[in-house]
Order: sequence, then C-alpha cells, then structure tokens
Amino acid sequence: MTQADFLKAPFPAAVELPPEEVDGPKRFFNRELSWLGFNWRVLEEAENPKVPLLERLRFLSISATNLDEFYTVRVAGLRELAHAGNETPAADGLSPSEQLVLINADARSLMEHQQVVWNALRSEMETAGIVLETSETLRDEDRAHLDEIFLSNVFPVLSPLAIDPAHPFPFIPNTGYALALQMKRSSDRQELKALLPIPHQIDRFVALPDVGETRRFLPLEELLLLYVGVLFPGYKVTGHCSFRVLRDSDLEVEDEAEDLVREFEVALKRRRRGEVIRLSISANAPQPLQKVIVDELHVGESEVIELSGMIGVADLKELVLDDRRDLLWPSFTPRVPERVQDHDGDMFAAIRQKDMLLHHPYETFDMVIRFLNQAAADPDVLAIKQTLYRTSTESPIVTALCEAAEAGKSVTALVELKARFDEAANIRQSRRLERAGAHVIYGFLNWKTHAKISTVVRREGGKLVTYTHYGTGNYHPITARIYTDLSFFTCDTALGRDATKVFNYVGGYAPPEGLENLAISPHGLKSRLIELMEKEGDNAEAGKPAAIWAKMNSVIEPDVIDALYRASQRGVKISLVIRGICGLRPGIKGLSENIRVKSIVGRFLEHSRIVCFGNGASLPSKKARVFMSSADWMGRNLNRRIETLVECTNATVKAQIVSQIMAANLADEAQSWVMAPDGKFTREIPQDGQQLFNCHRFFMENPSLSGRGSAGAADVPELTHTED
Repeated sequence: MTQADFLKAPFPAAVELPPEEVDGPKRFFNRELSWLGFNWRVLEEAENPKVPLLERLRFLSISATNLDEFYTVRVAGLRELAHAGNETPAADGLSPSEQLVLINADARSLMEHQQVVWNALRSEMETAGIVLETSETLRDEDRAHLDEIFLSNVFPVLSPLAIDPAHPFPFIPNTGYALALQMKRSSDRQELKALLPIPHQIDRFVALPDVGETRRFLPLEELLLLYVGVLFPGYKVTGHCSFRVLRDSDLEVEDEAEDLVREFEVALKRRRRGEVIRLSISANAPQPLQKVIVDELHVGESEVIELSGMIGVADLKELVLDDRRDLLWPSFTPRVPERVQDHDGDMFAAIRQKDMLLHHPYETFDMVIRFLNQAAADPDVLAIKQTLYRTSTESPIVTALCEAAEAGKSVTALVELKARFDEAANIRQSRRLERAGAHVIYGFLNWKTHAKISTVVRREGGKLVTYTHYGTGNYHPITARIYTDLSFFTCDTALGRDATKVFNYVGGYAPPEGLENLAISPHGLKSRLIELMEKEGDNAEAGKPAAIWAKMNSVIEPDVIDALYRASQRGVKISLVIRGICGLRPGIKGLSENIRVKSIVGRFLEHSRIVCFGNGASLPSKKARVFMSSADWMGRNLNRRIETLVECTNATVKAQIVSQIMAANLADEAQSWVMAPDGKFTREIPQDGQQLFNCHRFFMENPSLSGRGSAGAADVPELTHTED
C-alpha cells in the first residue's frame, strides 16, 4: 500500500454494540489479556515462513521470555490482590480473581502452542543441519567428548542434593531449572529422591563435534542423566522429571529508606526469594516426585503447568547461531548521517547547523555515544547532565561520563534504580560514576524517572550554549540495534532551558515552571495531550480537516482513551500504531467509528512514541503539530513517572516524523496486524508473488530527511512530504 492508497482508504465499517458495551466498562479491553494477545503475535512470527529460520527460533524464545516477565510481575501482583480478597475491578470491570482465571487459560494455551512451534522448528533445523541429539541418538565417539565437558565444565558447579528429613528442599531461584530424580540403590534397593539444581552459569545446550556440515547439540538435562552414576555412585534412576519455577519479582521499597541504594540491594535479594507463582514440570512426571516438588514449593493446582516437551523455552535463544548467516536476517549496517560526515564527525557542528533527528537503528546509535565522547574530551564543555534508565553492562555512555568527571567537568547523572530487572546493573553504574567524581542522583522514591534527556553546556564565543538530546528509547547501545527509537538533537535555547528545569526538578523536587516546548508527567503531560485532542475535535466541528496519528507501545490510560473516543465522536480521523497493549476498542458505532488500530511486529521492535495533530489540516501537512515522547499512554507513565513530551518545530524534523516515519508505519502491510472491534488482530497474507510494503525494509533503504548532508540523498519513494 502506498501512502496515497493509505490516505484514500476508508475507515472500516463500524459495528453496532449494545449500549452497555459503549458506555460502561466494556468500552475498554482488559490490559492483561491485551498483553497476552501481543505475545501471541510474537509467537506467530515464529511460524511466519517469510522470517528466516533462526529468527523464528528467536521469536519463539522471546515469546517465552516475555511470558516469564509477565508472570513474575503482572500476574504476581494480581495474585497478591486476589489472595488478599481485593475485588476492586480493573477499568474493564474484571476483578483480580476473574482476570487470573482468564489469564491462566490463555497462557496455558500459549505455552502448549509454543511446544507445537518448537517441534516444527526443530524439524526444519534438522533439515538445515542443526540437530538436537538425545542420549539414544549419540554416537560412540561422542562419549569421550562429553566426558571432558562434564568433568571440566559441569561437574564442578553442580550440587546434587538428596531430599529427605536430613536434607531440606533446596531454594530454587526465579527462572531456576532443576532435574528431579527417583532412584534405587543397587546394593539394597533403598529408594532415594534427589534434585540437581542447574546453575544459570551453565549453557543449556552442550555442543557436540560436528558431523560433516551438521551442527549438533545435547540438552544439558540429557547430559546429566548420562552421568547420574558419577553424581550418585551405586544408584540407578527409576524415574525423573525436570521443572522450572517463576517467583514474584515485584519490588517493594520502604517509604522511609535512609539509603536508597542499600534498600534496593536488599530488595533485590527479596526478589530472588519471592513466592513461587508458576511451576512448569514435565508431563507424566512420577507422582511421588511431582508431589514432593509441589508440596515443597507451596504451589496450588492452578499454578502448576505440565508440559510435554521443552521446559524453559526461553533458553532456545542459545541455538540462534551467529555463524549461520544463511538462517538469519540479512546483515544491516546502520548509517552515519550525511550531515555528521559533512562536518567531519563533529556532532556539535552538525547540530549547530540545524536540529537533527536520528531514527534508530537505521541511523547508528554511535552518534549518541559520539556526542557524549566529544563532550567529555572538549575543553570548551563545562557541564554534562544525563538520565540513565537502562544501559549496557559495559556502558560507553557511563564511560564517557566518568571520563568527563575525571577531566574536571561538572557531571550530573540521574540514575533510575527502579528500572525493572536492571536495578542491580544500575547500582553498579552509580557506584562507578561516584568513584569518578560525578554527582549521582536517584530522583523520586515513588516515581520512576523514565525521561530520556542529555544536556551538554559548551562555551562558544563568550557565551554558554546548551546542546540537548531528547530520546524515546534508553541510552543502551545494544538494544538500540533492534529497537526503533528517535534521537532528537538541538541547540535551541528554549529546549535547553526546559531540559535543565527537568534536571533541577528531579534533583531538588521543585516542580518546574514556565516550560516552553516541553510537557512533563506527572505535571501536565496528560492534560496537554487531552487538550490537543479536544482542539482537533473543535476543528472537526468547525468543518476543518481533523486528524490524529499516534504511535505507542501501549494505550490503556482510561482518561486518554475516553478523550480519543470523544474526538472520534466529533469527527476526528484517528490512526494508531500500537505495538503491544491496547485497551481501546476501535470501529464501534457511536464510540470509535473514526479510530483504526494496527500493531507492527517484525524484524525490529517498535519502541518510539510519536503523536501528530492535524491542527486544522489533513495529515500529513506542514501545519501539523508534531511531538515525540518517552511516555506510553499508560497510567504509570502519565500519572506516576517523570516523562517528557517534546514538540518538534523544525520543518525538516516534522516532515521526517509525519511524512516518512508515521506514513511508512501506517502504510505497512507486511508486518501489520489490524485490530477488530472485538479485540482480535488479523494480518494480511500475501498472494503468490505479491510484495507487501514493509516499513522496516523501507527505512533500511532510505536515509532520514533531517540527517541528509550537502550531497543530498535519493528522494523518499512514495512517502514524500505533501502540501496542505
């Protein structure tokens, strides 16, 4: 579908529903079930024949990892509410206990289908020369190799444990995997139950010697069964099973913690010891073994999932082999913007020329690192301020900040300790920054600082100039290779003042006043969005063109959804690209007939947050008001986090966002799932020989508008900026 086709396409016919589904709680979809729907879409990519084989395996692994996190956080929270007798309904009217019933049924189906997908992929992998062996299919010459592997790399870190009154049941950590054994002693037939907890440090799949061009692996549990005689001399296995546990991983921090870092270190230890909320165990496990595992882990029947096949599907990511390029996406090297090259790599000179928007991963994230590296080395730079929500273990961003601090520059790092599952890494980074002499602040105890901002203050010609970077993603060079995000660089004085006020707010708790081109949550970002939506409604009622285009990861905040419903009822045409959770129901007569929703799941993870308002004209248009944000439209982001909504006013940046990024996302067919009024998503299946438009391929092949240099670039095919 070209841009022109998309703009001409009518909105789908609206469906009529009973009044109670239009006016009451049923006008919202349940958040948790919507998230499960997204994970089904991820899993279905593992079955997409257009996707390379090992990338399909990666999608399967991602679907399992996603589900693990969903259980350890979201389901754990609902379970706690239900156990406490809390029947407060969610926005859609379902109580915690009602949600748990629906979640467990859908999640069980999803896990069962993961096994179906794995069996199909395993067969294809064997055809492609990647084989998973079993103890029965091993070759004689494999044993010598396995002897060395077991004795050198496995045996030293194992702790085989008997289960009896003298040996209490061991602690199995979150995502912990173990082999349970039922044995008899050869000498006197004495029975013994035992466990082999498997440390995370051991690879799940053991590489075997290649046979010709065939790569071969043995699952670790099969290896352990081969060497039970070494671990338990004199015993013979009469039955066995494997199991994996998930624990409550939500953090609770005392309100009056005197030392926030120390409190989080304690909380992380509590996380590892949280209650078991899901037990996956081999189907047909010996009943005595299953009973002792279930009893000792204190799990109920609804929390036990018996699986025929692979336990721990998330571990399959180990079989995504980097050296099998024929089974992976074609290699792609992110571009260095032409404008930066025109200035011989000088980021400050490129930004001084005019505002610049980079679209990651298509434009390299190295430009963000270069920005900070140059700031650290530049004698004219006086100060750097930086937010850190998630970043890599050996972060080049943190290294640049440390070097700047050691060089005597004023460095302020705002480290968010509550970045879920990155708390330990962030504590380490904060210690490193403090040792280098940086001023480290942790923001608010009750609100996460999720905003992505960096400022560099530079002395130029007797005055101070502030260079600012606003992002939609994290300062994480690894995820930046696969997440689609925006990086906006500017030396606009108003945006620099706004950024400085945000840092002062988080460091000193005084709410900022007089923000010029910026709105922040929880102080005004949501009301600003709703005000802009209402203005589009005013335009529609005045007979002017009225449109909203938005791209988010999630939309569930009830006030925002109701504002979108009101805009639709007033005649505003609303097109949403929502990757994950969507609590809004599109295409319902009298409620949302002017709203359409799609989800894009493909090679890259859609992560940027964008919203465009027609402002009295149709989209795309030069008159549009264009914003980028760190915030999804969720209650936590709009009401309980520090987030940013930045208005982009530079004409080229606006054109890039509206006419290139948003138009391509909306025109995409190859990776798009369209949401129906009943909440189901469907995607277009291409006919033989049909080439559907793929926005990821488009972005890989076409340079960003605002990154073009003096040499120019090829015209953007079919998605050029249009006049009003």
